[in-house]
Amino acid sequence: MNLPSLSLALLLTLAVVPALPAQREKLPAADLEFVEKTWPEARKTQTGIRYLILREGAGESPKPGDKVNVLYVGRLLDGTVFDQTTEADKPFSFRVRREMVIEGWEQVLQLMRKGEKRLVIIPPEMGYGTRGQPPKIGRNATLVFEIELVSFGRD
Repeated sequence: MNLPSLSLALLLTLAVVPALPAQREKLPAADLEFVEKTWPEARKTQTGIRYLILREGAGESPKPGDKVNVLYVGRLLDGTVFDQTTEADKPFSFRVRREMVIEGWEQVLQLMRKGEKRLVIIPPEMGYGTRGQPPKIGRNATLVFEIELVSFGRD
C-alpha cells in the first residue's frame, strides 16, 4: 500500500469509528438519569464525582496528611439516610489520604475550603463498589452526601 492509499484508509477508518467520549460515565444509567433530573446544575469532576457548592468556603484546601473535621449526612439516591455526623461539637475527624474513608471523600475534600458545604454525588466505584456495606448500603450504590468542612490542619 502506498502512502496516499494508507492515508485514505486511515481517514475512512476514522470517519466510520464513532468519537469516544472524553471520559467514561461512572454512574449507572438509571442513577445518571435521576441525578441529572434532580440536580441538573451539578458540576462534574474529571473522575466523575458530581457536586453542588451549597456554601462557599475560604482559604486553602486540605492536603494529604491533614486532619480534617467534617459534618455530614450520607444518603442513598432514594433519600434514605445511612450515616451522619451533624453535631458541631463532635465532628467526624480523619487524616486525608490515609485510606480511612471512601475514595470519593478523599478526592472531594481536597477540593473544598474551610467552612465550605457541598452536596456530593459519588459513583459506586468511588464509594463502596460491588461489595456495598450491608445492610445499609447495597452493592453498586450511588451515594449522596452533604459535607461541611469545619476545619483542618496538621495537628
